Amino acid sequence: LKYGLPIQPVIRHPLGDTVPAPWRPEYAEYGVCINSGPYNGLDFQAAVDAIAADLSRLKLAEKQVQWRLRDWGISRQRYWGCPIPIVHCATCGDVPVPDEDLPVKLPEHLVPDGTGNPLARLPEFYDTKCPSCGHAARRETDTMDTFVDSSWYYIRYACPDAKGMTDERVRYWLPVDQYIGGIEHAILHLLYSRFWTKVMRDLGMVSFDEPFSRLLTQGMVLNEIFYRKQGTGRVAYYNPSDVEIKTDERGNRISAVLRGDGLPVESGGIGTMSKSKNNGVDPQSLVDQYGADTSRFFMMFTSPPEQTLAWSDSGVEGSFRFLRRVWAFAHRYHETVCPRLDAAPALDARLDGAIAAARREIHLNLRQANFVMQRQQFNTVASACMKMLNALEGVDRDAGARVIREGLSILLRVQAPITPHLCDHLWRELGFGADVFAAPWPEPDESAMAQDEIELVLQIGGKTRGSIRVPATASREQIEQIARSSPASARHVGDQSIRKVVVVPGRLVNLVL
Repeated sequence: LKYGLPIQPVIRHPLGDTVPAPWRPEYAEYGVCINSGPYNGLDFQAAVDAIAADLSRLKLAEKQVQWRLRDWGISRQRYWGCPIPIVHCATCGDVPVPDEDLPVKLPEHLVPDGTGNPLARLPEFYDTKCPSCGHAARRETDTMDTFVDSSWYYIRYACPDAKGMTDERVRYWLPVDQYIGGIEHAILHLLYSRFWTKVMRDLGMVSFDEPFSRLLTQGMVLNEIFYRKQGTGRVAYYNPSDVEIKTDERGNRISAVLRGDGLPVESGGIGTMSKSKNNGVDPQSLVDQYGADTSRFFMMFTSPPEQTLAWSDSGVEGSFRFLRRVWAFAHRYHETVCPRLDAAPALDARLDGAIAAARREIHLNLRQANFVMQRQQFNTVASACMKMLNALEGVDRDAGARVIREGLSILLRVQAPITPHLCDHLWRELGFGADVFAAPWPEPDESAMAQDEIELVLQIGGKTRGSIRVPATASREQIEQIARSSPASARHVGDQSIRKVVVVPGRLVNLVL
């Protein structure tokens, strides 16, 4: 297009048989072959198959699947990998180390100093005899890449003290139930581990075909990038903790300066935390300031585990405030609610409307938390904990003492996997037991979630006009009567006639005009 050269389309695209300027993304979409001789009229896959078959028939090419396994995954000129069990003999060539001499062990007194592989400078390691002819030979000093270790370590975890590579415990424990890893593992570690597993399967060492049953690819943690371009053309990056953000009276950013010299720095936007961009957050400083539980709660609450997480100091502060609320509520419970438990009504008694509503909210959120926890949606679990606390804070301490006790025990158990230190301490201090993790997991009470009344969406002529509350056991006729007599019906029906009433149980009622 740039030089005005004629272009003959070979694919009929949604826009037609021509490719007028300027270029549009639709031109790159799959279509049907035109101006392509014997392939005219074929769609993408049919054309690929037909062309591949013709190339094979002409002995010019063969269609095959390519795997991105790299041979550089074995040998490394360094000290800390697994030794390669090969002996180089001038007479016999490359000779494997006999099974009875395995494993080849690394000497433990060497220190890598960056000047090369120290094994290559250690005659007592590489000077040996050929296992085949007995003449002087040289042991291989290269070591295997760490991919070799990580490709089967999960198998060795099942039998760390086995004399061989595996034993019968592998059959019991494997394959791995759940694999959690970052996106950088998708091609390298996962592919190599699958390859290695199939090799061990073919050798009779394991009986399964795939190493991992389920995969969760966790998102990356993001943070803002700050930098300066130096006179040499190089870029210097600065940690966000060393940068002071200046804002106007409305909170809008005016500038960013380095705390050390007060000079401005540029923002590179939000990017993945990395050493190269110097935008990581020191976990220890966060733990020192807020505690480990705050860090855990922030990361669990802010984003689903499979999505990216944008770091936010204000978000960390918000998580800290929530945990302080949990602590403060537990303290108030211990001081003001515990003494009133003997006089409080039992949970199976008819509770006051507001107290019953709070208990229902707690058990509804418990049901939601149990559901999403099985799906590893921990941000929704954290949200459910916050809703439970909101409900508890609204309960009257005199009449609802038992509801508060029950709700607090549920909250601590559900939140314990996210904030273990806080919850275990409060669990013991409040007299619930010696160990929150030894307590039975809470299950929602169906009777607590039952409602005397339910809310239905009210539609008139197919348009939503509000809602109505009806008894939970109301018949269709009762629902219809309540809908007809509602203020919304009087306002929107007017002098029109209602032809029929559609009731969707538990959801809505529609007055058809």
